[in-house]
Amino acid sequence: MVRSSSSVYPSRPSGSTVLYSSPGSANLSLSDLALVYASSLFVVGSVVWVPVCYMWAYRKWKSTPKRDKRRRAMYMAFLLSAAALAVVGPHRTKRVGRWLGARRWRLWRAWMNFIAFEVVSDRNTPEVGGASVDRANDFDVTKDQAVLAIIPHGIVPFALAFSALPEAASRVFGEFRPVVASATALFPFVRTFLGWIGAVDASRPAVDSALVQGSPIGLAPGGIAEMFEGYPKPMTHRDDEYAILESRKGFIRMAVKHGVPVVPVYCFGATKMLKRLQLPAFVENFSKLLRISICVFFGRWGLPIPFRQKLLYVMGQPLFPPEAASSGSKEFQQQVDDMHKRFCDELMRIFDRHKEAYGWGNKILRLV
Repeated sequence: MVRSSSSVYPSRPSGSTVLYSSPGSANLSLSDLALVYASSLFVVGSVVWVPVCYMWAYRKWKSTPKRDKRRRAMYMAFLLSAAALAVVGPHRTKRVGRWLGARRWRLWRAWMNFIAFEVVSDRNTPEVGGASVDRANDFDVTKDQAVLAIIPHGIVPFALAFSALPEAASRVFGEFRPVVASATALFPFVRTFLGWIGAVDASRPAVDSALVQGSPIGLAPGGIAEMFEGYPKPMTHRDDEYAILESRKGFIRMAVKHGVPVVPVYCFGATKMLKRLQLPAFVENFSKLLRISICVFFGRWGLPIPFRQKLLYVMGQPLFPPEAASSGSKEFQQQVDDMHKRFCDELMRIFDRHKEAYGWGNKILRLV
């Protein structure tokens, strides 16, 4: 595991350890800017240009006279091939991703220069009980199976993405499989890349299967709903951070069921990389119902290019589940509730301990 004595945030709390630090670059090269801007427009902006391309091809096909069979066939071929790529394809496997060296691309170095990226471990207060202390001391997130619960989700899940994609990040988080929304299947290029790193669909059977296989996974428990939480939503404050956790116990339930430890991770700065417009409440409800993000967001110059923002990941104490009782029993539910409380308490602890070092001493983390 990579360890560093230097820190982007020199006032970090005592007892915490810097695992990885990339201070970013004050003067970005033209190639770095080109890679960051182009990938932002291509990937983040795909929520716009992919539907537009589909609609353009469909309208072209529909408006082309039936006697012009060649042009109609061309537009229909585009639609069908794009749809086929969105559903099937042997090219989107983890094996292909390794062959292409997806985690080692120059693109990620450009992003690390664009943002300041630091990972800190804060395991200063091990859980009570000798067995738990021993397990915590022996635990290595880069080698052992775990559920990394990375909070917050953000408008775009940059916190989850930057912990899963670059090779440098995998040295401290391990090569876990990110759990992603089913809606990503609607965007062919995004889904292909996610396939290259072994992403898991956010359905219960898919996550269950990944854990049975012994795979470490990473997820953002707040999901799509967390995109709409926080300022500028009514009754929220710009100086508060929000995490949807009170009703989110599915990841804890899976961890208890499979006996897999959960590692709380808070990413400071993830909510500030993009801004959004507050839409009517029915849009948010409709988005949650469809499990897709219907959100008007923007970054630099009003484009889907993120603002430059320092990201500070703080990994808390790994939480080990008890030996699971019979699934569905009252005892099992009590185990889930108890571990969920431990998770929320640990998340609050690492947030409050490190917010001053990040420059967010005035902020409050609210669990909703």
